[in-house]
Amino acid sequence: MKKITRKNPTTMPRPVGEYSHVTVIPKNSTLYTFSGQIGHDIEGNIPDNHPLQIENTFKNIERALRSEGLTAENVIKVNIWSVDPIDWEHFDSVWHQFFSTNPSMTIAYISALGLPEIKVEIEILAAKPE
Repeated sequence: MKKITRKNPTTMPRPVGEYSHVTVIPKNSTLYTFSGQIGHDIEGNIPDNHPLQIENTFKNIERALRSEGLTAENVIKVNIWSVDPIDWEHFDSVWHQFFSTNPSMTIAYISALGLPEIKVEIEILAAKPE
């Protein structure tokens, strides 16, 4: 089976975080796009704690991936939107529990998300090679 390849070309500066500059998806892969996930728990409760919202968000991403027979290895792109500053030590510890490879990533600080209590939203794209 072909594999998803992640690269950081030597012609570019090193990434400033845990991501790859380039992700190559093999020909004939099935692509998946997922809605942005927020930090509500399985009962739908949204904690007011930013770090807990991040943890719940990754749990929700994992559930979405599993629903399609995918894992974090299939994630090719991550988009992160946060209304509060990110505690990078905490975020990186959650990230490393989830990812063993680094997909391409974009992070943006914004003024608001869909509901006032939502502090972070993370969207993923995934691919499943033949």
